Amino acid sequence: MPTMNVSLTSKMADFVAREVASGDYASASELVRDALRLLQREREIEREKIEALRAAIDVGWRQADRGEFSELDLDAIAQAVLKETAA
Repeated sequence: MPTMNVSLTSKMADFVAREVASGDYASASELVRDALRLLQREREIEREKIEALRAAIDVGWRQADRGEFSELDLDAIAQAVLKETAA
């Protein structure tokens, strides 16, 4: 496994030390690996959300191109939402 040195603030180093001392992690390296896995997963989820949003936007554009839309202003949309949630 490759080795990498990183610099931490005192606050971060204290946090790592406390986590290791608590027994939740066997070592600082284990904690950092876990943190990086969480960051990777967070980024994957973010990419998935962006892809889903882009797909929804594409659907909306295609619907608009086919004339499948209604012209409402923001106030009308807000009133419709309030009406639905009140029901």
